[in-house]
Amino acid sequence: MALKISTRGRYALRVLIDLAEHNSGEFIPLKEIAARQEISEKYLESIIVVLSKAGYVQGQRGKGGGYRLSREPQLYTVGSVLRLIEGSLAPVACLEGDHNTCPRAAACKTLDMWTRFYDMTNEFFDGITLDELAARGDAGDDYMI
Repeated sequence: MALKISTRGRYALRVLIDLAEHNSGEFIPLKEIAARQEISEKYLESIIVVLSKAGYVQGQRGKGGGYRLSREPQLYTVGSVLRLIEGSLAPVACLEGDHNTCPRAAACKTLDMWTRFYDMTNEFFDGITLDELAARGDAGDDYMI
């Protein structure tokens, strides 16, 4: 079993990091972000819609338009972004909802293990903020996205 973050999740982080790195208060055209990140503008449009609807970014149309962060970069965690885009970071289906509805939960020998792994995963990603990632150097650093 492997925890896999989708391309959409990784690209959403890259967009937000790019916006954090260029966080001057100005709106940044999606075309510029796409060029810097070497990601299709069309693909980024589908991601930015989700980020915008969730209030992570603000958009403006027309001349001088584009996107900017809705709040300071230190207020975004990797965990919140990944949960928004991925839906859940749960390693097993029974941990995905608010309540475990598995009929075997009471007798499950592995539930505690999966729960601890899930808690560790969330704690790890919730402990990394956008401003930390934006402040990092080149791809040779510890975190690769």
